[in-house]
Amino acid sequence: MYLLSNNLVFPPVNLANEDGILAIGGDLSVDRLLLAYKSGIFPWYNPGEPIIWYSPDPRMVLFPKDLKISKSMKQVIKKGEFKITYNKNFKEVISNCKTIERNDQGGTWITDEMQQAYIELHKKGIAKSVEVWRENELVGGLYGVDLGTIFCGESMFSKVSNTSKLAFIYLVQKLETENYKLIDCQVYNNHLANLGAEEISRESFLKYLN
Repeated sequence: MYLLSNNLVFPPVNLANEDGILAIGGDLSVDRLLLAYKSGIFPWYNPGEPIIWYSPDPRMVLFPKDLKISKSMKQVIKKGEFKITYNKNFKEVISNCKTIERNDQGGTWITDEMQQAYIELHKKGIAKSVEVWRENELVGGLYGVDLGTIFCGESMFSKVSNTSKLAFIYLVQKLETENYKLIDCQVYNNHLANLGAEEISRESFLKYLN
């Protein structure tokens, strides 16, 4: 296992183990996080653990043109019950992502340290959010890291059914009009697969990234 020092450097991603773990330690400074994302690496760890850096193979991604919207979601969109905004309330979005109860998880992986780190990325114009509102209440959303032609999704939440899907669909459609190459979804899950995401090799992902 590669132990990071204070130097802003990561080992080659092909040294990651079969679980995608590449290194541990280091910090969550703006410069290190930006280097990580530009290198196909992201942090993911639980409270009380050292920072763990991942570069999984395969990589879950969604190409904007491949977005799938189900008939039921089209009906939700058509009803116009929700208002969607872009990058208007990042702090509240990440706070909800951190505290929302998830049936498939014992707790949050967004530590206080990680929350503050991404708020700093947001202040630099690098981390961005999508917000879904019902009247004046924030009921869903997502956030991630914007690399210019690739958006690296980090987390999403729903307080009302389908609102995280609404946020994701809005994001994909917005980025398609801006000629983004893909949305990085990191690792496989059924929720995103149903929306059109697929797994590609880490090597292919790095080619898009670079």
